[in-house]
Amino acid sequence: MAYPTTDAASDVWSLRDVYKAEAGNNWSALGIKATGGTVTAITDGGVDYIVHTFTSSGTFEVTSEIETVEYLVVAGGGGGGSDNNNRGGGGGAGGFLEGTAALNIDSYSVTVGEGGPGQVGVGRGTTGNDSLFLNQTAFGGGGGGGQDSNGKPGGSGGGAGGGGNGSDGGTGTSGQGNDGGDGGGIDPFDAGGGGGAGQPGESGRVAGGSGGGDGLISTINGTSTYYAGGGAGSGQDSPASGGLGGGGDSATGANAEDGQPNTGGGGGGASNISGGGGDGGSGIVVIRYAI
Repeated sequence: MAYPTTDAASDVWSLRDVYKAEAGNNWSALGIKATGGTVTAITDGGVDYIVHTFTSSGTFEVTSEIETVEYLVVAGGGGGGSDNNNRGGGGGAGGFLEGTAALNIDSYSVTVGEGGPGQVGVGRGTTGNDSLFLNQTAFGGGGGGGQDSNGKPGGSGGGAGGGGNGSDGGTGTSGQGNDGGDGGGIDPFDAGGGGGAGQPGESGRVAGGSGGGDGLISTINGTSTYYAGGGAGSGQDSPASGGLGGGGDSATGANAEDGQPNTGGGGGGASNISGGGGDGGSGIVVIRYAI
């Protein structure tokens, strides 16, 4: 970084610019007001921020009052269901919450939820664990259904298992996610996809698996990133893709894909003949403030 070489208004530097030039990679120390998580410095829209990323539970320790923090809280995704005939429902995505707050000097607990395990035998996947920050709770994604069983409720609901009964997708939480897809009620009775933060899971189709619902984009870390995608439901004829935001793909005759870590993605649904439902992806908490 070079100092300005002319008197033009465009080349007039602020004290912050000069500090950044002198301090190099350590310029962010000028405005750090807290500890906890992995700390990075970014510039977004011309504004400098400190970002604290928690991929596991910890403490956000505020050492100087912060007028405004922005936060993202994503819960763990639900595990995919499993069935004898490739009819396991996709796991629902973990709940997705964003907000702002003013913080005083204090210690603030951060809880990052783990994903729920996928079902290995015939049955429903396990619901993911909640994530919490500032009394805001993002609920874990619902587990995917097994044969003739409903998807579980959660931040986003799990997809229903396949079968002739036409089971229902799990209910998503308002403001955090969407419902899981329903199971197919006609042959070949394919399972529903797990709900995502941005859209519901796809309902069981006549042929092929059912896609997981897409998640939502956050730019809190300076990059447009999808979180909280639903896991795909399995089908007798072919697998399907999980939703954008870490949702796991379903499988036919193999283990389904896990939700991606630290996205809150749901696990894919599968058959227990030669595999099991995918595990839900763990959640994440991200906090940032301008400096």
